[in-house]
Amino acid sequence: MSFKSKLAAIAAGAMISASASIPAALAMDEITVAYFLEWPTANQVAQMKGTYDEEMGVKVNWRAFGNGNEMTQAMVSGDVQIAYSQGFVPFVVGVSTGAPLKLVGIAVTYAENDNCIVRDDAGITKDNAKELEGKKVATPIGNVTHYKLLKTLDHLGVDPNNVNLVQMNPPDGAVALARGDVVMACGFGGALTRMREYGKPLMTGAEQEAVGINTFDIITVTDEFATEHPDLVEKFLDVTEKANEAYKANPDEALPVIAQASGMDAQATKDMIANFGFPTAADQKSKNWMGGGVQEMTKGVADVMVAAGGMDEALDSYEQFVDPNYLP
Repeated sequence: MSFKSKLAAIAAGAMISASASIPAALAMDEITVAYFLEWPTANQVAQMKGTYDEEMGVKVNWRAFGNGNEMTQAMVSGDVQIAYSQGFVPFVVGVSTGAPLKLVGIAVTYAENDNCIVRDDAGITKDNAKELEGKKVATPIGNVTHYKLLKTLDHLGVDPNNVNLVQMNPPDGAVALARGDVVMACGFGGALTRMREYGKPLMTGAEQEAVGINTFDIITVTDEFATEHPDLVEKFLDVTEKANEAYKANPDEALPVIAQASGMDAQATKDMIANFGFPTAADQKSKNWMGGGVQEMTKGVADVMVAAGGMDEALDSYEQFVDPNYLP
């Protein structure tokens, strides 16, 4: 299935009428939080030790999902109140099609794991990036990677209309870069690792984050849960903040617990989490994040998806779906 077809399938699966409502809230003696296995995050120490239950005063059930769109559907049905580390694209699709969700925090960042690599023999860096104009660049079209590429080119003074963007999913982009068919390729995961064998990033992930070009997963809640139980949302984010800081202070102590929670062996957990970042609440509320950057990116990604045919239409604004006020 092509990337465009996958986006269309996601959009179809997430299509919810704007009038859809969540069943009446439970007495909130327990809640369900969606998360991913094989995705190690700092908060899983608090998950495993029952810290969330203790601090929130409710039983917290952790339910693993296969993808972010499934999380959206479970939240719309009322089965899940909080999604931890939900993917950004499923959130954009969900709220664009009527899902009553609210983004209340940034779960994890991984800018270094989603990037564009320039061939070493091209002689192109961020300092002379305009030389990309007139050349072929491989990228998946209509997703966060594509959006980040456009923002990066704009930041470096490159006119994207003068760059020959070629639709390629990351594995194909890696092959094209290796053969020299393209001067730069964009991707993520294992394909990005293979791309790095032939070149270097146009901008590092850290350099991108410094100017508000971010790659991240999010913490979302249902509108009803946030409205009726704002204290529980605040406590969830507070426990998460403390767990993140405890991990940063002593990662070696936390890693065995995180490995157990994520269903991975210790070395795989260590290798993966080393590429993750867990921004503080203060960082999340800053201009580059939920102080404006995330809202802008939500609209930008939605527009890119519409242009690529992966979504019927974007909303005029996504401001109402991003709320940093629950953060500690």
